[in-house]
Amino acid sequence: MKKRIALVTGGYTGESVISLKSAAVVEKTLDRERYDVYKILIYPRNWHHLSETGEKVMVDLNDFSLTINGEKIKFDGIFNILHGSPGEDGKLAGYFDMIGLPYTTCDQLTSAITMNKGYTKAIVDDIPELNIAKSIQLFEKTDKNLTRIESELTLPLFIKPNNGGSSIGMSKVKTWEELPDALEKAFAEDTQVLVEEFISGREFSIGVFRGKGEITVLPATEIVSSKEFFDFESKYIAGMTEEITPGRMNTEEVERVGRIATQVYEKLNCKGAVRIDYFLHKETAQFYFIEINTVPGQTETSLISQQVKAIGKDVKEFYTELIEEMFS
Repeated sequence: MKKRIALVTGGYTGESVISLKSAAVVEKTLDRERYDVYKILIYPRNWHHLSETGEKVMVDLNDFSLTINGEKIKFDGIFNILHGSPGEDGKLAGYFDMIGLPYTTCDQLTSAITMNKGYTKAIVDDIPELNIAKSIQLFEKTDKNLTRIESELTLPLFIKPNNGGSSIGMSKVKTWEELPDALEKAFAEDTQVLVEEFISGREFSIGVFRGKGEITVLPATEIVSSKEFFDFESKYIAGMTEEITPGRMNTEEVERVGRIATQVYEKLNCKGAVRIDYFLHKETAQFYFIEINTVPGQTETSLISQQVKAIGKDVKEFYTELIEEMFS
């Protein structure tokens, strides 16, 4: 008998557009011989499914069920592809835990912590061979911040919303005159802002997932952006970035990155598929942790999809492993 899977997408933030694109790919790729798939769109006070006839069917939030043509549809599990809030920050995970539904992504605590870049870095800071750029975490927008940043950090700097994603609200600051506008831009997206020193080096992103009971580290993608950094346009506009999978690393670097990525996954108690972004320092090749994405994009050209194909695995098989893992 087929399992009923709810594919959750949409969201409460600007990342909802990317979430819908990811969901479209997942929806057409999932193995329909094994699963009956229902796409659920989650927006503020508007959680619904669109039937084949275009009818909006509201979700019963008591048990996350649908009623279609008089039949009550209850789900065996959740394929979560909702980027940002509430799918990536732990809110949905907590709700699903309360009603007893398994899901493909990290649990409530891990999701909430990893959404906060500053807190995540504090947790992984003691992992051997992992380095972190010097930074300041700001909790309010005040003039004192400018003085503190100038006295404690060295240009150039990255300014980013602490809980955001897709590089929305992020800036690279090369002069102190640029700092106030960059902080304003970041605080417009979040109440917490992370200011960190720029690390000169090669940028990579690597997927890690648990399937069939084992952690697998995928081949890293090297990111060569035509912009100052891997911003929103670089991520989502074709031709702005060269993505090389597998990335150009020697054998020692591949082995070291694999060790570190596995320890990050384990220490943060991750589940499902995650993507870890990092730099290899230009002069020393030391590993510098940037951030972790616990609901990585799943579009046709997404980094995770590239990396799965690079190990000779079919993306449909990859999704099946993620779904079956949540039932194990």
